[in-house]
Amino acid sequence: MAPAIELSGITKRFPGVVANDNINMTVEKGEIHAICGENGAGKSTLMKILYGMQPPDEGTMKVDGELVEFASPTDAIERGIGMVHQHFMLADQLTVLENIILGAEPVGTGGAIKFGDAEKHLARVAEDYGLTIDPNDMVESLEVGERQRVEIIKVLYRGAEILILDEPTAVLVPQEVEALFDNMRELKASGATILFIDHKLDEVLEISDSITVLRHGKTVASLPNDGVTAHDLAELMVGSELPTPETAESTVTDTVALRLSDITVANDDGRPVVNGVDLTIHQGEIVGIAGVEGNGQSEVVDAIIGTANVVGGSIEFLGRDITKESVRRRRESGIGYVPEDRHHEGLLLSSPLWENAALGHQTKSPYGSRWWLDPAGARAQTETIREQFDVRTPNIDVAAHALSGGNQQKLIIGRELTSNPEVLIAAHPTRGIDVGAQAAVWDDIRTARANGLATLLISADLDELIGLSDTIVVMLRGEFVATLSPDEVTPRDLGAYMTGAALQQQGAN
Repeated sequence: MAPAIELSGITKRFPGVVANDNINMTVEKGEIHAICGENGAGKSTLMKILYGMQPPDEGTMKVDGELVEFASPTDAIERGIGMVHQHFMLADQLTVLENIILGAEPVGTGGAIKFGDAEKHLARVAEDYGLTIDPNDMVESLEVGERQRVEIIKVLYRGAEILILDEPTAVLVPQEVEALFDNMRELKASGATILFIDHKLDEVLEISDSITVLRHGKTVASLPNDGVTAHDLAELMVGSELPTPETAESTVTDTVALRLSDITVANDDGRPVVNGVDLTIHQGEIVGIAGVEGNGQSEVVDAIIGTANVVGGSIEFLGRDITKESVRRRRESGIGYVPEDRHHEGLLLSSPLWENAALGHQTKSPYGSRWWLDPAGARAQTETIREQFDVRTPNIDVAAHALSGGNQQKLIIGRELTSNPEVLIAAHPTRGIDVGAQAAVWDDIRTARANGLATLLISADLDELIGLSDTIVVMLRGEFVATLSPDEVTPRDLGAYMTGAALQQQGAN
């Protein structure tokens, strides 16, 4: 039987870089195949080629033993390949069924959508692959794990037998990861072939049948998951030990850097999304917030930065009330910010690195003053960031989009930490970056903590939260529902608090 996927000599060049360099990969039918590598190793480029989003410059692709050339994702879908992107592509105001059939609606006489036929087809797909979902649920009401299931069903509905999952566990709590892995095993048992990209090596080892490791655009290993360890994979990926986020002794002082008192935040409709929360962070302390996305963490960050609609309570920064101050004033006073979405909030992707390094600090030396930008000062400071934070780039004039995700993140971390902030708001600082860049970010945060920086850490990586934080608060439905010691909690414990299961258990007792 021919393999599901055969890639031979795949090469893809961009200006100044070879993203894929003669890559070979074989994926057998009905297996779960993991693809590992640092940011910039070529994983995403390879998957975009396989999914028809861009053509290779050299090499061939076979699907089920037949040579194929894809001009678009439509061609890939017609050959039974579907892709579930890391950032879900769902319309919140539509139902599950409407999202699943969007763009593939069965149309009857006069152009009317045949919803009955669509629902029957969906029911068959769900039964065949062991995936359950209520087609009438509104997507906005679904938990993150359920939304991901909708994305998977959407590609199966279109006839996909080969699924590409891009960082599928990035936003899931441990219980949701277990549910996803159960779904993946059901898909495999039903004959589906799965390729997935994952930076969490323990997850790779738990769920995959075989593994391909990419490094600097090349295939460095393709091996069965038989006796392989996380240490082995880390060595293949980055040539070093697997990093851990653990911090050393406490550096917490008595000086309060940031205090939130009874903060309430409303959304555009006036509905409270954060309900009267209190939070104190001292100099030299890292406070972590754990919570399933959508429970108010982003709004807490926005309240501190100054972009939220704060309708109650107060915010003090080094003893000064800043509740009514502008974003610019807060930033100039010493609040650093690493946003959760580096592409939409952290960078101007088409602008050169030296301009990106000035973002948020352009009114202060060395980047400039209140009235004008100082290009020479900005360029010199960017060179400092490049060297100090190991931002790997040919030069500081390249556009931000030319950097790998890990190097983009290191630029942002460097930009914020070299501004000497008193408080750092770090939202998902290592999301979507490889173990090498992750270790560098952890080191930077640990060093700043030791030097007295107060840090608010929001992360979906529960090992990261436990390892870096001095205190962890759990957020659920807009409220802080638990304060936990990292020394006394496990990722599974945190997951139980985040979903409310632990609180229900306490109530039952």
